[in-house]
Amino acid sequence: MIRQIRLDDKRPFVLRTIDERLVSYNIEMTEVTGGTFWKKYTPDQIDGTEDFRISGISSDFTKMADLMQYYPPINLYDEKLRRYAKWLGPTWIRVSGSWATKTYYDFEGTTGGVAPQGYASVLTKAQWIGVLEFVKAVGGKLLVSVSNCAGDHPNGEGLDLTQTKKLFHFSHAYGVDIDAAEFMNEPNMLEMSGAPLGYTSEDYARDQDIFFGWVKENYPRCLCVGPCTLGDGAMGRMDVKSAGAGIGSMMQMVSTDDLLRNSVIPMDVFSYHYYNGVSERLAAVMPEGHWDASEAHTDAYLTVALDNARVYAPLRDRYVPGGQMWVTESGDAGGGGNTWASTYLDVLRTLNELGGFAEITDGIIFHNTLASSDYGFLSHENYEPRPNYFAVLLWNHLMGSTVYKCNVSRMENMHIYCHSRKDGKDGCAYLIINNSKDQSLKASFDGKAECYCLHADTLRSSQMKLNGAALTGDESVIGRITKGEMRESSILLPPCSCTFMLL
Repeated sequence: MIRQIRLDDKRPFVLRTIDERLVSYNIEMTEVTGGTFWKKYTPDQIDGTEDFRISGISSDFTKMADLMQYYPPINLYDEKLRRYAKWLGPTWIRVSGSWATKTYYDFEGTTGGVAPQGYASVLTKAQWIGVLEFVKAVGGKLLVSVSNCAGDHPNGEGLDLTQTKKLFHFSHAYGVDIDAAEFMNEPNMLEMSGAPLGYTSEDYARDQDIFFGWVKENYPRCLCVGPCTLGDGAMGRMDVKSAGAGIGSMMQMVSTDDLLRNSVIPMDVFSYHYYNGVSERLAAVMPEGHWDASEAHTDAYLTVALDNARVYAPLRDRYVPGGQMWVTESGDAGGGGNTWASTYLDVLRTLNELGGFAEITDGIIFHNTLASSDYGFLSHENYEPRPNYFAVLLWNHLMGSTVYKCNVSRMENMHIYCHSRKDGKDGCAYLIINNSKDQSLKASFDGKAECYCLHADTLRSSQMKLNGAALTGDESVIGRITKGEMRESSILLPPCSCTFMLL
């Protein structure tokens, strides 16, 4: 049986206008400095023919040899990397991560590469210039978080701003200002995120006020963003506040309200982190937070991102009324991504998050990451584009910034979103996700439609197809994503496909 829907090109009710930089991304601080990050999966683990296993479980996952490996600093001058970043168009670029909380800024070159007491890694002047040059080259805007570890509290008291001043003043003097700043990455995990031993939510509120107060006084054009929390919404099938024997029992975690109720300096933007669950790497310590690959196409799985947005929207309204909501880390799974993160299977989740988030609110989604670990838009080894990269590239070229309330009735295993056309022409741009594994979907319409159907030979394929032909990273792809396949009256959308249609 073929399911059917009918589209029309009459402009429906306008929900909102969204930021053109909705699709943005992270570059982890540990990528910039070089350091440990998530160990890559094997090709057989990626295609699902080999199980992922770890030996032993530690409360400090960063020290688990099965999970981490050393990576040298990323080359942000690489022409290929810059080319693909430019193709995405205007973006925010976030340089942060848990590693950033314990990074020392050695712009004077005095450490010899050895982190001072209280810090865990070193950022050199040349490395930070590489970040600033990259941001400038791709036309990006820069979001950072700063260090907040034992080294930033030399007397065990409030935040010492020495590091903060160094980062902001140097960037300004170089000619690339920091456009937005979060105080700390995932502060509701306190010590686990790099804060000093015994750090409390009251300490955080005090230090965030110190930081934001200084930023507003000295760099008033810089947006103060926060609180950058994780865990108020659900991951997997669980309520993370009652994670039981999972990762929640291995660390102290507080809520967004706990962090912000005592803060005084207002924020300009509300931020949080979302992952659909935890990867195979962390499944042993957080079993209820992990999804199996066989579930990654289901409605239950796809709704997690939107459920999280609905949880955080009231918190945004309380603490930053009228402000944007930024998801400053977003991905399929915490812990470097699932084995299928780099395959076509994750495209359904990525596109559904963009469409659904834009219906809920205005803001930015920072994909984690641009080119690191399995959830990166690009392969870390050679910067080759992965399916998710091409998916968001199409989104940016086709979906306009005006969001319409879609007139099509919702049904099981089908998600549909309607925007203005990015080319400015009259009509609508639709995104239709047919996430049924065994049923096609017939979309009918008046006249002609320009169609861009994304699919793959297998769900765990590392190669995605557009209208039947494989997508590759050469220059011809730009031509392919700006000229779709013309259909008249109707189109049959295959199972587990994502289709953009211009009417």
